[in-house]
Amino acid sequence: MKIPPCLLRAMVVFAALPLAAVQAHAAYPDRPIRLVVPYTPGGVTDLLARAVAKALSERVQQSVIVDNRAGAGGNIGAEVVAKSPADGYTLLMGSAATQAINASLYKRLPYDHIKDFAPITLVAEVPNILVVNPLMPARNVSELIAYGKANPDKLSFGSSGTGGTIHLSGELFKSMAGVKMLHVPYKGSAPAVSDLLAGQINLMFDSSVAPYVKSGKLRALAVTSAKRSPVLPDVPTMAEAGLPGYEATAWFGILAPAGTPPSIVDKLNKNLVAILRDAEMRKWMQSQGADAIGDTPSEFAAYIKTETAKWARVVKEAGVSAD
Repeated sequence: MKIPPCLLRAMVVFAALPLAAVQAHAAYPDRPIRLVVPYTPGGVTDLLARAVAKALSERVQQSVIVDNRAGAGGNIGAEVVAKSPADGYTLLMGSAATQAINASLYKRLPYDHIKDFAPITLVAEVPNILVVNPLMPARNVSELIAYGKANPDKLSFGSSGTGGTIHLSGELFKSMAGVKMLHVPYKGSAPAVSDLLAGQINLMFDSSVAPYVKSGKLRALAVTSAKRSPVLPDVPTMAEAGLPGYEATAWFGILAPAGTPPSIVDKLNKNLVAILRDAEMRKWMQSQGADAIGDTPSEFAAYIKTETAKWARVVKEAGVSAD
C-alpha cells in the first residue's frame, strides 16, 4: 500500500518529537534561569537565594537571576512560579511559610502548595533561639515553664508579625509546655528585639539574636532545631532543655512548577546538592545561622507534607488567621 505523501510527512514529524524533547532537555539550560524570591531584598531568604544562584550560575554556565516578588506573606511570588511554564527556567526559593504554614493561615491561596510545585531540594534550615531578657528569673527552659505556670498572666513574647515561624515557634511552645503567654506582634523582628532588650516583653524566638546573646544583653535558653547550632554551640536544643519532641525551624527550598520534566528536576537537584555540600558554602551558611541541607526531591516533598501537618495543628490550636 502506498502511503500518501502528506501522511508520510506527518509520521516523520511525530517520530522526531520525542527525540527533539530529549535533546531539548539534555541541552538545559540554554538560556538564563529566573529564581523568584517571594520576599524583599536583604532578608535571609534573599541572601540564601543570591548565594545559591551565583554558585548555580557558575555550574550550569548560564545566568541565574534573582527576582524579588514580595507581598501577601510570600504568596505573590509563589503564585508567579506556580503559574509559570514548567520548563525549568522559573524556579522558586520557597519557605516554610509559602510551602507549609500559609496553607492553614490563609483561607484561600492563589496556588496549591503541594500540587502546583515540583520540589527540587531543601536548601537550608535556620533555627530560632529562645531568648529572655536577663531580668527574667528563669535561667533554663524548665524554670521558664515553671515560672509561666506559676504566673499565668505575666509572660509575653514578641514576634516579627502574625503567622511567621517566629510567632508560631512561640505558639508551639505554649501548646507543648502548657503555659500561657501573650503574643505581641511587631512590624518586623528589629522592633521586637528592641522591646525585648528594654524589658517591654519577656521573651522571643528569633534567629538574629546571637550577637545579643554573646554580648550578654539577652539570655539564650535553647535553640529550636533538632541539633545544636554552630553559632551558639553551648546552647542546648529544646529537647535537651526538657521539652522533647519540640522542633521549629525556618527553612528554605527550591521548587519548580508542577509538570517540570524529571530530567530537568534531576539535573537541578544534582547541581544544587553539590553546591550545598561544598565546604565554603556550608561555612558561609553557618555564618548566617543556617544549616545547609541538600536532599532529594522525594525527601523534600515528604518534608513539606510533614511540616504542613505540624503547622496546621499549631495554627488551629492557636486560632491564628492572616485573613
